[in-house]
Amino acid sequence: MSDPFVAVLMLLILILAIFLGFPVAFTLAALGVAFGYYAYFDAGRMWAPYNRAVESGADGWTLAETWASGFFNNRIFDLFVNQTYGVMSNDVLTAIPLFLFMGYIVERANIVDRLFSTLFIATRNVPGSMAVAALITCTLFATATGIVGAVVTLMGLLAFPAMLKARYDVRYASGVICAGGTLGILIPPSIMLIVYAATSGVSVVRMYAAALLPGLLLAGLYLVYVVGRAMLQPQLAPKPTREQVGDHSALEIAWMMITSFVPLAVLILAVLGAILFGIATPSEAAAVGAAGGLILAAAYRALTWQRLKESVYLTARTSAMVCWLFVGSATFASVFAYLGGQQLISDFVTGLDISPLAFLLVAQLIIFILGWPLEWTEIIVIFIPIFLPLLAHFDIDPLFFGVLVAVNLQTAFLSPPMAMSAYYLKGIAPPHVQLPDIFRGMMPYMAIVILCMVIIYVFPQIVYALPDMIYGK
Repeated sequence: MSDPFVAVLMLLILILAIFLGFPVAFTLAALGVAFGYYAYFDAGRMWAPYNRAVESGADGWTLAETWASGFFNNRIFDLFVNQTYGVMSNDVLTAIPLFLFMGYIVERANIVDRLFSTLFIATRNVPGSMAVAALITCTLFATATGIVGAVVTLMGLLAFPAMLKARYDVRYASGVICAGGTLGILIPPSIMLIVYAATSGVSVVRMYAAALLPGLLLAGLYLVYVVGRAMLQPQLAPKPTREQVGDHSALEIAWMMITSFVPLAVLILAVLGAILFGIATPSEAAAVGAAGGLILAAAYRALTWQRLKESVYLTARTSAMVCWLFVGSATFASVFAYLGGQQLISDFVTGLDISPLAFLLVAQLIIFILGWPLEWTEIIVIFIPIFLPLLAHFDIDPLFFGVLVAVNLQTAFLSPPMAMSAYYLKGIAPPHVQLPDIFRGMMPYMAIVILCMVIIYVFPQIVYALPDMIYGK
């Protein structure tokens, strides 16, 4: 069997292992080391320590020990160590634990419940007001955390029961929570954008600038759908009663907005603005965000030792997962390319003689399908590197491709049968809320995601306008 086909076998085993539920990071590393041992195997190098020991007249124990050291005399182990050190010394990835810590602290600061209540009162005259408030809260909170599971779970505990109590349709309400909770992986400061930038070599700040307008566009399309559906079918989202919204003056509502909406919005805008306008690096801005999260939690009297300890633990656990994914992915990709797997795929795709549009459609379709069984981390670190070398051949900008991928990956949380948003919500929903109802509620949002991608492709300035304006072409 030739080396390129060994590489393809390596990829197929990886996909099978993922479907069987093996931990992705360690599966990547294990396959990389195992197939790398074959790829870099050098019999002379392996037996050299043993032969030197024989020539020097070493005893039996020393011979066995020397043979063992010869077994590990393979360049794959050097590669693995170097890849681990490279991830540890990557300045871009330093921002990940800091942004995660900011998100976990904000999640525990009791800000979200105040924000949702205030927005509900402020939008009480808008059709589907509670859904609108939930979607805006999801968007802002998801932007602050970038952790889909946390947003969907918290909003599922807070907003979902309130909508059901207000006699909202189960499908309508569940779709809002699931779709709104995924926006954090698209709208900066997003962890996913950092991971894509580190994988593709694209500047993080340009990636943030490029993804901001598409993210707001998608959130806006969601809002249009929510309000439009409530106008066309008012029975899905009954108007709030006086008991639900209370009797608040305009001055009182303004004060509620100042104390709930403004602090979190200012923190997010300060962090994002510092990155976009070059005031701070992503890591420095993330550190400011983490400090700001602590200050907010203290201001809302929610900063306890238990919450701080939980935030640190969750940050360390999630950061470790991401970093080990990078180590395993880098090792796997290096061996895969060394065996000729990347070249085999490149030759196959370029030999098809397809147009750039056709390539984009095929690539995005593959990513869409991969979103059914896989999460965004696995897609970004395993499969996106396969597409990246092909972009130059089709004259596609990695920045533009990355934004399309980021929008497309919304479907990774919304598409059955492995729509994680649905399972997050089902886990905390009342017993009468069935999983098929949640799936049906998410379907319109998948169509909106596809519409958003079409709009971005037809009007690419949505991606380029902000980075070109701030940084030049």
